[in-house]
Amino acid sequence: MNFALKATSIAIYVLALASLAGVLPRGGLDRVWVVAAMLLVVHTLELVFMFKKVRLYRGPFALSVLLTLLFGLLHWQPLADAEARTQARG
Repeated sequence: MNFALKATSIAIYVLALASLAGVLPRGGLDRVWVVAAMLLVVHTLELVFMFKKVRLYRGPFALSVLLTLLFGLLHWQPLADAEARTQARG
């Protein structure tokens, strides 16, 4: 499920870039960039409000920020869940 949602997010971003570049024919995908922009706004808010969870990533912090901007809760929620499980054990 997580993979499918991440793939959908990537597809939205790719289609938005293609639409803005004029590569896509006129039609139903003319405004896909609006959906991509809304996703980025929501994910930016998630980055601000869930900053402590974003910092749990074991890799580079900049990569965690990028992954949060792309995928939002699909990135930071598993990190938060893993931390909660660790705290529950010990």
